[in-house]
This record gives sequence, structure tokens and C-alpha cells, in this order.
Amino acid sequence: MTLIAALGTIVLLAHFLEGITGFGCTVLALPFCIALIGVKTAVPVLTMLGWILALYIVITDRKSIVVKEYLKILGYVILGLPLGIFLFAYLPEAPLKILLGVFMILVAISGLVKSYWPGVGKLKVNPRLEAVVMNVFLLLGGVIHGAFSSGGPFIVTYATKKLTDKSAFRATLSAIWLTLNTIMIATNMTRGSYGQEVYEILGYMIPFLLVGLILGNIAHKRIDGASFTKMVYSVLLVSGAFMFA
Repeated sequence: MTLIAALGTIVLLAHFLEGITGFGCTVLALPFCIALIGVKTAVPVLTMLGWILALYIVITDRKSIVVKEYLKILGYVILGLPLGIFLFAYLPEAPLKILLGVFMILVAISGLVKSYWPGVGKLKVNPRLEAVVMNVFLLLGGVIHGAFSSGGPFIVTYATKKLTDKSAFRATLSAIWLTLNTIMIATNMTRGSYGQEVYEILGYMIPFLLVGLILGNIAHKRIDGASFTKMVYSVLLVSGAFMFA
């Protein structure tokens, strides 16, 4: 029961944060869960829990989904997914995850500085160039997600620029995670990844997920836009640090 309590605490806290922001639960929870139950059990369990949370947010907050952005993000990510799956055997996971962590930390620090001191480091950026860079980020998100299931940071970086309303940000990202996790769950099932141990742990984790989900949803409704933006970048910063784990 000590193992279940430890896992449950991790799941509750990680899904509480994602209930507020719309991202981060898998990246935050994965290193701890791998240490406790191993990667072959942790990944399918967290993928399913993330799917349930995303489904709840999509159903309850479906009117906030920005369909145009959802389709654009999904289009670029799906373009990159096959390339990532193909390159999986050739890309070095550890160095790439470190680079991804550095990227996340830099984006988070930049966002936090702008949030607390809006006048600092304000540069004029060519809108066309920015649009191209953001689209490349989405494509890279698909490639990295196809290879290591870690493409979220690129997608979140794009979303911070394009989805400024907190509910639109959370709901649209949740729709993306729901779609991607559905693909991953189907893939894992065909590989036989969902054995008895996975289902047993899932059963124990559902109550912790529900508590985190409910508390996160309450907090999301109460938090103001400026505080939400700061929290998004804070979670991105912590997630970046966890990429080194």
C-alpha cells in the first residue's frame, strides 16, 4: 500500500497541475513513476490517465476549443509523427531530451520575465518569420512525439503565442492530447502493453486522478489570466528540469 500511496500522490499532484493548465502531467509524473514501477508499466498507465483527464476537459469545456487551431496543430503534428517513428532507431534519446529540456527552460524563463516585467527585452519580430518558426515547432513536436512521446513542449510553445485565453488554451491542448493519446493507446494495445499489472495499477490510480482533476478544475476557474500565464511558464520550467531526470 506504500507503493500505491506514493504513486497516488504523484498522480494527484501532476493531474492537479494539468487540470489547471492543460499540460504537464506525464512529463512531471513519468520520472517518479518509472523509478517506482518501471518504464513498461509507467508509460501505458500515465498515457491512459492522461487520456481520461483530457477527455473530461474536452467534454466539459468543449465550447472553449478553438477548432481552427486544433486542426492546424494536429495537421502539423501528424505530418511529423511518421518521421519520428521512423527515426526512433537512429535518434539518440538522452542527448535530444537534454536539448529539449534546455529549450523548455529558455522558453519558460523568457515567458516569466515578460510576464513579470512586460517592458524587458521587448523585440520587434517579423510576423511572417514568427509564423514560419511556430509552424516548424509544431512539425518538430510531431517528430519528437513520434520518436519519444515528448513533443508536447513544442506544441505548448506554439499555444502560448496563439491561444491567449486560459480556457481556450487548456481545452484546445486537451483535445490534442486526447487525439494523440488515443493513437498511442491503440498502438500500445496492439503491442500487448496493457497487461494485468497495468490494469490493476490503473484501478488504484483512478481515485487519485479524480481528486486531482476536480481540484485542478476548481483552481482553473478561480485563477485570473495573468496568474494563469505565469503558472503555464512555471510548469514548463519545471517540466524542462524534469527532462534531465
